[in-house]
Amino acid sequence: MLATIFLPLFLFFQTPSVTPVRPDTPKPAEAATQKDEPPTITKHTMNIGSRTLKYTVSTGFMPIRNERTGDVEAKIFYMAYTLDGVNDPKTRPLMFSFNGGPGSASVWLHLGALGPKRVKMLDDGLMPPPPYEMVNNDSTWLDQTDMVFIDPVGTGYSRATKPEFAPKFFGVSGDIESVGETIRMYLGRSERWSSPLFLVGESYGTTRAAGLSNWLFDHGIGLNGICLVSTVLNFQSIRFADSNDLPLVLIFPSYASTAWYHKKLSPEWQSKPLRDVLQAAENFAVNEYAPAMLKIDRLSAAEKQNLVDKFSALSGLSKTFVENNNFRVDLDEFNKELLRDRRRTTGRLDSRFLGYDKDSASEGTDTDPSMNAIRTPYTAAFNDYVRRDLGYKTDTEYFILGGGITSPWNWGANNVYADTSGSLAAAMRKNPYMKIFVASGYYDMATPYFAAEYTISAMNLDPQLRRNISVSYYEAGHMMYIEKNSLVKLKSDVTAFMQDALRK
Repeated sequence: MLATIFLPLFLFFQTPSVTPVRPDTPKPAEAATQKDEPPTITKHTMNIGSRTLKYTVSTGFMPIRNERTGDVEAKIFYMAYTLDGVNDPKTRPLMFSFNGGPGSASVWLHLGALGPKRVKMLDDGLMPPPPYEMVNNDSTWLDQTDMVFIDPVGTGYSRATKPEFAPKFFGVSGDIESVGETIRMYLGRSERWSSPLFLVGESYGTTRAAGLSNWLFDHGIGLNGICLVSTVLNFQSIRFADSNDLPLVLIFPSYASTAWYHKKLSPEWQSKPLRDVLQAAENFAVNEYAPAMLKIDRLSAAEKQNLVDKFSALSGLSKTFVENNNFRVDLDEFNKELLRDRRRTTGRLDSRFLGYDKDSASEGTDTDPSMNAIRTPYTAAFNDYVRRDLGYKTDTEYFILGGGITSPWNWGANNVYADTSGSLAAAMRKNPYMKIFVASGYYDMATPYFAAEYTISAMNLDPQLRRNISVSYYEAGHMMYIEKNSLVKLKSDVTAFMQDALRK
């Protein structure tokens, strides 16, 4: 269904009142070896209409110890936002947040959607001219829940204490265990074991969240709910590779939405509403395209012509291009070809965004224009915010995305397609009260919405448990919240989700 524009529930104004408790942070060379240091604590005030919210932000590290030796093998950086004046923590929800990659810090959800401040982008999510700035986030989640932003090892300021320890954390299992241990320790140190608990993950963060749901339950931590933003639980559904046609089928509706947005569809479809186009593309993908992929070289001439006609009409690609690719058009090929006649490329994270390549005749894109639009503004804004507002000062580089993962990621047994959907299904069977919210962008080509739908349908859930999953769609991309209307809608959707998850 089409994204609905919601008016903000409240009007937020931010008045900083920063009082650093520990302004002198250790030097980077010392941080990996010294004992636990106390967090840096700052106080802030936020006005919501006629109501004033006072809250505390704590920034610090959680030590990850070897179970056998007790040695600290890594330190995970976190930023915790807690509302002041709460007498009983049992009444105040607590949400743990992280992004994806793997190799991405928590900055995107933190300063894009959840926190009391956000990076200022243009209303459609495009990059503004520098210098970049922070603005008050009218759609912060702080009025609904306390929040802890976690940077896994190799992201943000989080590091292994010795190089030889790092590979232990650079894999599906090691990542889940270290983040789970961070959550367990935070609950103990902050005395929040009795609070309603939530997770929110984005992209690979949804992979992590699904795995954590079962790991946490097995360690005595039951969740009230999980928000999955731009979901990928089964990597076979998005990895383009020989002998894996599944991603080609599941991304096709996203090809249709992108072509519709850029007005490249055939006339019969371009005039229709987006949701009608997507319904047709989904039906074609499931009922015609997928079966045809099982017998491409055995299709009759008439069947092949019918397939190429429909593929072209709903994707915006020429019939010649589709046929020359033998109906197997991967994402990089699509992003390069769709607007080749305009000498433009489309984005991977958000296909509404356009890029400029050095050579318009080449086969693949040079860069992702949607990543170009957000990386620099978020990097600059975070580095200023963490020092000025949160009082945490260090010369250590904050790894926004990449740079900190120093060895190949271990995807599992023989590095096959990672899949944590089974862990999520197991957790749902163990904890039938846990609710799941899935947020998907129609223009997200990195984790297509139809791939998320497929993964959920393949989890083999009992109908009673399946009702615990709700889904919402946005006319934006992977980080749907950078688009102003989607930011407001996401807050409204999550508020309703949390209220439902907390209902007795």
